[in-house]
Amino acid sequence: MNVLALIGRDRPLFELDIAANEAELSDIVRNSRFLVIGGAGSIGQAVAREIFKRNPRVLHVVDISENNMVELVRDIRSTLGYGDGDFRTFAIDCGGREFAALMAAEPGYDYVLNLSALKHVRSEKDPFTLMRLIEVNILNTLSTLAAARAKGARKYFCVSTDKAANPVNMMGASKRIMEMFLMRASLEIPISTARFANVAFSDGSLLHGFNQRLAKNQPISAPNDVRRYFVTPQESGELCLMSTLTGNNREIYFPKLSEVLNLTRFSDIAVRYLEARGYTPYECESEDEARGRAEELIAQRRWPVYFFASDTTGEKDFEEFFTTAETLDMDRFQSIGIILNEPAFDAARLEHFLAEIGRIRAQPTWDKPEIVALFNHMIPDFDHKETGKYLDSRM
Repeated sequence: MNVLALIGRDRPLFELDIAANEAELSDIVRNSRFLVIGGAGSIGQAVAREIFKRNPRVLHVVDISENNMVELVRDIRSTLGYGDGDFRTFAIDCGGREFAALMAAEPGYDYVLNLSALKHVRSEKDPFTLMRLIEVNILNTLSTLAAARAKGARKYFCVSTDKAANPVNMMGASKRIMEMFLMRASLEIPISTARFANVAFSDGSLLHGFNQRLAKNQPISAPNDVRRYFVTPQESGELCLMSTLTGNNREIYFPKLSEVLNLTRFSDIAVRYLEARGYTPYECESEDEARGRAEELIAQRRWPVYFFASDTTGEKDFEEFFTTAETLDMDRFQSIGIILNEPAFDAARLEHFLAEIGRIRAQPTWDKPEIVALFNHMIPDFDHKETGKYLDSRM
């Protein structure tokens, strides 16, 4: 299935920039040791593939998902085959004792790429999942960054999100706070990052859910008023690799908006997806109708869909990769923009965050308002949108 066509595009975003820099990328990869953290997620797998196909000296991949790690290896072996270097995977948690032992055992890595993240807006629905989001997106970043620095890494890359620009949800805000900590750490180790749009058909995404619904003969549900930018999994890997290998300290890469990258509605993708699968979408008036008529309609090669207006917490009205206060370089690449950052940070505010999170985590249980208040302190213009409704209440 042509992913580009489904998201409304006819050509890749970064092919010209990758081609222009391929000699440099391949030379660096051939002579370097890489550690990819969170490498079995959708973006992590794409990054691991981009590195592997350029024949690295060392590529080690860490991820907590044992099953996804198996799929990564099978996918690479079935398409790219075998390289000359040391390719190994470790089904461990980057926040656990096992990761520390791995770092102690290895001689160090030239490039450490952290792709681990809790990426769903729905993760803020309760204080317990929210605390896990903070641990993964912020605290684990700090610990893996410290480990990379201690072992003499040349560069640390950490993935961010477009939702970190003027965040309205806790996930985006957590990544914005992560970027603040990265600015401080950049005084001790070179760091680059990337903000990009939704990765089409990434694990757990709404589009990935289309595959699951089709496999289970279930109706497809999608908002008809939410427009988003999409990149393919390969494009996500290319952007991360470009930032890691060509980005200067503190630079944030993002895809330029152009006639190639357009906003697309989820409901439009659902229609194109079903038509590509040989079905005619049949729009239902309610979830109940879509569920109740699924068997009947699917037998007629018509697929029940339910499209609705979004009203859940944390949905941003529009997507943006940078703010008006950020300094940009839009000339270095054809399709990649760059946010240039000075090492500006409020050390007292950062230390306050760590102290408060430590205090809250030490309590027997947690309340969401206390965590939201801390985020508001860290990001004074944080426009958190709380509607009392979450995606778990949707089909």
